[in-house]
Amino acid sequence: MHFLGHVVRFIVSAIILMIVGYLVPQFSVGGFWSALMLALVIAVLGWIIEAIFGKNVTPFGRGIVGFLCSALVIWLAQFIVGGISVSILGALLAALVIGIIDLFIPIGNPYNAGKRHN
Repeated sequence: MHFLGHVVRFIVSAIILMIVGYLVPQFSVGGFWSALMLALVIAVLGWIIEAIFGKNVTPFGRGIVGFLCSALVIWLAQFIVGGISVSILGALLAALVIGIIDLFIPIGNPYNAGKRHN
C-alpha cells in the first residue's frame, strides 16, 4: 500500500500542476503526462536541495528562502521535462499558488514519506 500512496500523491500533484498551469500566467503544462513528469522532477529536485541545504530551504520549510527555493525548483524543472514553459515570474506565482493550494489540499511531505511512524 506504501507504493500506491506514492502513486496517488504524484497523480494529485500532477492535477494540481495542471490547475496551476490554467490559473497562472507564464506557466504552462503541456498535458497530464508532462504534469506527472514535472511532479516527479520537482520531488527529486526538492529532495536533492533538501539533502544539500537542509529542511529549511524546501517548500515545506518556512519563510522566504523556502518560497524562493520552491520557485527555483519549478523554474529549473522546465529544462528537464518537455512540454513545460515557465518564466521566472510564472515560477514565483506558481510557487505561491501551489503553497496556497497545499494549505487546503495537503498532499503530504515527500521528504518524510520513507520514515516510519511509531
